[in-house]
Amino acid sequence: MKNKLYYFLFLMYIAMVIVILYINGIFTGQATDPWNLVINIGFLVIIGILFLISTISFIRLNRCTDSLLLVTDQIYKAYDSGNHKLWEEYAKKKQPFGDEVLDDAFLRYQKRMRNYYTKRGMVGGCDIEDYINEEVINRVGKTYFNSAISGTMTGLGILGTFIGLSIGLGSFSGNDIYTISENIGPLLEGMKVAFHTSVYGIFFSLIFTFVYRGIMSDAYEKLAEFLDCFRECVEPVVVTADENSKAMLIYQANTANYLKQITELLQGNAMEQTRGVEVIVHQFLQQLEQSMGSDFAKLGNTLSKACDAQQIYAENYKSMEDTTRQLLGASLTLQQTLETTMANQEALARELKAQQEKIDETCDTINDEISSQLYTFGLLKDV
Repeated sequence: MKNKLYYFLFLMYIAMVIVILYINGIFTGQATDPWNLVINIGFLVIIGILFLISTISFIRLNRCTDSLLLVTDQIYKAYDSGNHKLWEEYAKKKQPFGDEVLDDAFLRYQKRMRNYYTKRGMVGGCDIEDYINEEVINRVGKTYFNSAISGTMTGLGILGTFIGLSIGLGSFSGNDIYTISENIGPLLEGMKVAFHTSVYGIFFSLIFTFVYRGIMSDAYEKLAEFLDCFRECVEPVVVTADENSKAMLIYQANTANYLKQITELLQGNAMEQTRGVEVIVHQFLQQLEQSMGSDFAKLGNTLSKACDAQQIYAENYKSMEDTTRQLLGASLTLQQTLETTMANQEALARELKAQQEKIDETCDTINDEISSQLYTFGLLKDV
């Protein structure tokens, strides 16, 4: 919904113009001093031009914030309908806002997010507020210009005061009461200019401050609503460093478990094969001795040697088991090291957070001191 407070600004401007013209006798035909009218009209024209420039910036700001609201509604509707993969759509979407400034900022955000894509997903990310933030709103709304309008109005009122006094005093002359009374009229006309310009300078300053702050506050609220919506419904899930470390630990533990199972399987097969060969050889020798006699003694010795070789094979498998256990121990050591690293990272994060809080407190203190000094300076300036 568009914020149309600037309409009120122009209504007050038109009303003040009518009042000034009436005071100067335009509607009654009693205009006395044309210089008074010229100066007032000149000041009103300057103020009107400033208001027109501000209004153009307010219209652009309304168009920008309305685009934010429109996209916010679209996101919520899509999310409520069950589409929870909105990032895949917005990661490739071109010109979603229909506003040049916002679309350019969102394009830069998309390019930055593409750098975090990996096979495991998003390993990092940046916040949308890094690109679409209050700085963008201030640039569209020309805050650098509009924030100075109130002071400019007050300055114009003070300038008109001095101009009016200068005109009145320049027309005032006389050395006695008779000549002074004859020149009191021009002095009063000059004071009228001074009074009028001071009144509407301060009046317009107050009105513009009210309108400007209302429009900017509304724009910031719309921005905050969009940012909350985008973070909740669109931003992709980021795989953090802690999750990567946990995944690596699980992978190491699974690998060690598989190696242990393979070792036990190999060890069991070797021992069973050895016992089976011994039984077969023993039975075979008995049958040969019974049937063929001692001529096959050499064959028995050969088979015995085969058993010995099978025993050596089992010992080799045992050595392999020891090596696998050592590898398992190394994996456990690596796991402990990763856990220690994660704990150190968490401690470092807490320390950085504490330092950030101290910095924020210091910045707030400095801002309060600067605001107090500016307020004191403004009071001294008004005096």
